[in-house]
Amino acid sequence: MQVAIMGAGVMGQRLAAHFLRAGFAVAVTDPLPESLEKADAFLKEALAEGGRAVFAAAPAGLPDGWRGCRLVIEAVPEKLAIKHAALAAAEEFFTPQTLIASNTSGLTTAELAAGMRAPQRLAIAHFFNPADVIPVVELIAGPGMEEARLQELAAILARSGKLPAILRQEVPGFVANRIQHAMMRECLHLLETGVADAETIDTILRWSIGARMAFFGPFLQRDLNGLDTHLSIAEYLYPQLSATDTPAGVLRSRVAAGKTGRKAGRGFYDWDGPREAAVRAAEADLAALITTMTARESAGSRSQTEKLEDE
Repeated sequence: MQVAIMGAGVMGQRLAAHFLRAGFAVAVTDPLPESLEKADAFLKEALAEGGRAVFAAAPAGLPDGWRGCRLVIEAVPEKLAIKHAALAAAEEFFTPQTLIASNTSGLTTAELAAGMRAPQRLAIAHFFNPADVIPVVELIAGPGMEEARLQELAAILARSGKLPAILRQEVPGFVANRIQHAMMRECLHLLETGVADAETIDTILRWSIGARMAFFGPFLQRDLNGLDTHLSIAEYLYPQLSATDTPAGVLRSRVAAGKTGRKAGRGFYDWDGPREAAVRAAEADLAALITTMTARESAGSRSQTEKLEDE
């Protein structure tokens, strides 16, 4: 099965690695030669088994055999004009049967589909970085997309090893980013008011909420704790939580100073060699844990299905 990825940045590279490992034929397009070179180098390093993508500056530069590919994923920078240009190029080259998915983190389907000849081909497929490690993908149907086509997209992603999660209502930030930003608003508030430093907050969240969320999720965890207990705490704690509707000053000041994180060598942490090595090791551990967990859940689902069929 063929999957084309438009954009050879961090997300595009990781998506290419994921689909190559899953046995798909992969094409990567990007107008910048240096981006394609970086993507090629990343894939050679990430795929010791020798998987290789087809590269081109634009879809029109791909061999004709790619016109009928099943899925094209737009992973270009989060600027509407750039995304419109990419979607127009996808419509121009690929056949009407090709599904088009945008990896936007916050733009709406209506904004993305504006100007498309066939908006019913479009859906949002929100992957998470690192996209070759994190299994879930949030899916939102575009204007006029039929349920059968949305399910077709979900099936392709599931075949690659992803866990498609279909949202039935489109909201800004989808599900994960809304929850992530609500949590980070409180984290930044605690940092800014001197309750704890960044490393301490990270340690607390990693080894309490983070460890539990990976196995249970928020609603199952509330059931385990008791909803009456949760309600009692919520009644006195909610008024104490940050409710600011503007980003924290501690975040703005770092961005203004160019301390934007890993890519700049400095953010809340200094990104030296040892930290980079530690994060890469952690990503490998995370990938191994996710593989184990998803295999266990798949086995459980199959067992439950077989039980129901026997009954």
